[in-house]
Amino acid sequence: MKSSLLKLHFAVFLAGFTGVLGMLITLNEGLLVWFRIFITVCTLAILLPIRKQLQKIPPASILKLFGIGFLIALHWVCFYGSIKYSNVSIGLICMAAVGVFTALLEPLLTAKKFSFIEVLLGLMCLFGIYLIFHFDNRYRTGIIIGVMSAILSALFSVLNKKYVLLASSKTMMFYELAGGLTILTLLMPAYLHYFPPTHILPTFKDAGWLLILSWLCTVLAMDLFIQSLQHVSAFTQNLTLNLEPVYGIVLAFLIYHENKYLHVSFYYGFGLIGLSVMLQMIRIIKLRKH
Repeated sequence: MKSSLLKLHFAVFLAGFTGVLGMLITLNEGLLVWFRIFITVCTLAILLPIRKQLQKIPPASILKLFGIGFLIALHWVCFYGSIKYSNVSIGLICMAAVGVFTALLEPLLTAKKFSFIEVLLGLMCLFGIYLIFHFDNRYRTGIIIGVMSAILSALFSVLNKKYVLLASSKTMMFYELAGGLTILTLLMPAYLHYFPPTHILPTFKDAGWLLILSWLCTVLAMDLFIQSLQHVSAFTQNLTLNLEPVYGIVLAFLIYHENKYLHVSFYYGFGLIGLSVMLQMIRIIKLRKH
């Protein structure tokens, strides 16, 4: 358990950079995600066979992983859309809603029992987001898209937990992202029609940031996430993910000086979210002792 929690927290630390990178990359959210997944899948397609880490799994299992991968791709599109319609801090803090959606979805889709405490902790996070939404209407579009991202994140995390024994973490990652890339590619013409970009190909700087985003914040982080799921619940994973805004928001304050533009309600909401994470960590420690 201790090793899994360490892997989980390091993955969250890496994930904290994704919001800042999303602002640095000038592509729109759909193209940004497509290039991110494309680079990641190409990297895995080369490395895994060389290292003999790509397992053969039944076609039915591949289809399940393809479906989860599509949810991951949609989650990322919404996540970066939230950032680009608001800012890094708002986009990241909306991910706190993942907790309440996971607490509701996990008992429905897995054998895990319903936990009233987990729902309460998740609702505390959701209320923190509501404080920001209610008192600062500049970012409402970004917040709505961010909550959609949180729902998708909860859904694919629960399904990952359900199917975590289908294959190794690297094999799961490859097939999931290959599925996300395939379906996103099929949908891209319609997406670009309704959301026309200023440019389609990444700039030289964009390419550098995309490599960092793909190799560190995707390949390494997702591998650690999936490994951690073998010993921790999807709810614990997603509630721990609420620490992601801590890293990302600090970076956004340092790089973009976003603290100058945020309403005081942001800090009230952020405080509630931080409290819920702390309470869940205390709860986990007490349960382990018993």
